[in-house]
Amino acid sequence: MSELTFEQMLEESIKSIHSGEVVEGTVIDVKPDEIVLNIGYKSDGILTRSEYTNDSSVDLTKVVKPGDTMEVKILKVNDGEGQVVLTYKRLAADRVNKRIEEAYNNQEVMKAPVVQVMEGGLGVVVEEARIFIPASLVSDIYEKDLSKYLGQEIEFVISEYNPKRRRYIGDRRCLISARKAELQKELFERIHEGDIVAGVVKNVTDFGAFVDLGGADGLLHISEMSWGHVEHPRKVFKVGDELNVLIKEINGSKIALSLKFEDENPWKNAAEKYAVGNVVAGKVARMTDFGAFVELEPGIDALLHVSQISKEHVEKPADVLSIGQEVTAKIVDFNEADKKISLSVKAMAASPAREEQDEDVVSVDIDAVITAQAEDDAQ
Repeated sequence: MSELTFEQMLEESIKSIHSGEVVEGTVIDVKPDEIVLNIGYKSDGILTRSEYTNDSSVDLTKVVKPGDTMEVKILKVNDGEGQVVLTYKRLAADRVNKRIEEAYNNQEVMKAPVVQVMEGGLGVVVEEARIFIPASLVSDIYEKDLSKYLGQEIEFVISEYNPKRRRYIGDRRCLISARKAELQKELFERIHEGDIVAGVVKNVTDFGAFVDLGGADGLLHISEMSWGHVEHPRKVFKVGDELNVLIKEINGSKIALSLKFEDENPWKNAAEKYAVGNVVAGKVARMTDFGAFVELEPGIDALLHVSQISKEHVEKPADVLSIGQEVTAKIVDFNEADKKISLSVKAMAASPAREEQDEDVVSVDIDAVITAQAEDDAQ
């Protein structure tokens, strides 16, 4: 068998090169827009910036240096000038396609930075591959402005994989929902009715505040915000406030909260403070045609019936009283069981003997008065 000539050996070497082959090369020269590699063939390989990355602003001298080795893919054996044309980004794309396919099949949680915020969602990059996360899959709640995510590294799973169309769709919402479900499960295993737990106000409405307990939200109804009267929840709380709240009731996935702690219950020592015959002071909180309700302290209101406002005849409480006005009166009835107190200003001027005979100075059944008033109004 005759030996091959140099020309024949060179031709055999060139024949062994084909497009699509992955080879390892050594950088022998680098310019801002071009890398020259020795790939062990007749000609050196040329790797342009556009075939290294999609970022046209990259200076290649900043990312590689002579002597570095790198794997590349052959695009053309001869570009017409005897040079071998190489690509790095397409090789990286092939590998990342496989990486994304594996992540898709295994439902692996991926992490990548947000590089673009669009009207319809977010764009993230995984090793040169762009993945789109639709706005509906960014969070488990509607978010009108997604700009806060720009530059953030976020987690997601691949929900759609279509390499032919280079279509990769990410889903972050399912991860958030799964984590919340796990936190909710842990929370409900931990809490019980009567517990006092820490929470953060998440939302304030006209009827109450929703408090994040770290896994589930509880409702703090306006009626449970204080032993006293609360005009509007927004006058008391704002989003972000930290609270220690009482778990009043757990009903399925619903949690009712309260700030009416029993040790702060104003009725605990009310029997002594508001015993019949005691003289007390308070402010008019609200009025009706049949009387005025006087706040003696937050959580305790007493009824000053229209007949007990003055020795003189009073047609309507509003004729002589105003909201916020301070009044001094005598306790004429105390019902701890029903939490009802009746007052009389008229009794202040009466002598003890006179009080016993004065039929006007009597215990007032508040419920009966209100019911009677409602019946009169209906007629």
